[in-house]
Amino acid sequence: MTSLLTNTSAMTALQTLQTTNKNLATTQNRIATGERVSSASDNAAYWSISTGMKAQNSALSAVKDSLGFGAAVVDTAYTGLEEAIKLTEQIFAKWVAYEQGGVDTDALDAEITQLTEQVEAIATAADFEGQNLLVTGGDLTVVSGYTKGTGTTTLDVTAFDLATSVGGITDAATAETALDDMRSAAAELGASKARIDSSLAFTSKLMDAIDRGVGALVDADMNAESARLSALQTQQQLGIQALSIANQNSQSVLSLFR
Repeated sequence: MTSLLTNTSAMTALQTLQTTNKNLATTQNRIATGERVSSASDNAAYWSISTGMKAQNSALSAVKDSLGFGAAVVDTAYTGLEEAIKLTEQIFAKWVAYEQGGVDTDALDAEITQLTEQVEAIATAADFEGQNLLVTGGDLTVVSGYTKGTGTTTLDVTAFDLATSVGGITDAATAETALDDMRSAAAELGASKARIDSSLAFTSKLMDAIDRGVGALVDADMNAESARLSALQTQQQLGIQALSIANQNSQSVLSLFR
């Protein structure tokens, strides 16, 4: 039966076309964003997980920056302390020579003074953006990690007062004590540097793993979406033609009354 009031064929063709247009819009959005889950309406569970993981990666990025800064500060101090140890070894040798009879003590005093001032200058110069681990009060706290639900973990690096240490040298014995203290401080800085480097490497790998995890949840398969886009565009064209044909059916009824 043909009806002028109800065009069943046109209604069916229209519904099919609307579905095709909706699927086409979804596919185009995935191609444009590169994501198959770009909002909560796409997949609430995956969207929630990916949002939380992205927030965690943002926190880890801040941790990575802190570790990078800490590594630079510790490396600066360690480099300065290494040079200071070499100079203090010379001071130690001068004091040993000082005890030898017949030496020019005035010349030795001048050399010791110059070497001491060099070490003190190193203590002042071993500064990285206002942070100096070779002066009093220069202790450093580095954010070394972040765990969701637990918070941050930190690494404390204790400063070593280099100027006071070298300034307390008055003979060979105190020079040897100062050297021992410097070597101990250098060993602690070396251990801190190794720990910071390890934490930095782990944080970088963890961020990469999270990125891969987020990608597995929300990234679109561009090959599949490209193929789907071509298919849907073809379906859209056919749907428009089908709707046009269905709409023409009612026009054919007019020919019966001519």
